[in-house]
Amino acid sequence: VQLQASGGGLVQAGESLRLSCVVSRRTYDISWFRQAPGKDRELVAAIEFTGGSTYYSDSVKGRFTVSRDNAKNTVYLLMNSLKPEDTAVYYCASEVEAGSDDYWGQGTQVTVSS
Repeated sequence: VQLQASGGGLVQAGESLRLSCVVSRRTYDISWFRQAPGKDRELVAAIEFTGGSTYYSDSVKGRFTVSRDNAKNTVYLLMNSLKPEDTAVYYCASEVEAGSDDYWGQGTQVTVSS
């Protein structure tokens, strides 16, 4: 399984970005993690391909929206009202089956200036 994340960039606080994660084949779910320098990796959002169930961390709830395009095996992370504290490398990961080990994509840098 291969994952390709894209869409990062440099924006100002309050602006939006949309990240994309393309997976090489249908899997169970896609999760978005982020890691800022000197901080632990944080699970930000997740979505199941089949049922569409979603998860958001408290830090992004109400600002970020995760969605999927099953036909394209692609998951999106729409990030609105970005804050400087959202600055991090964002990674997508996928479980082939529920509870299986994650496959990881390369990260995409998101930088939010104040």
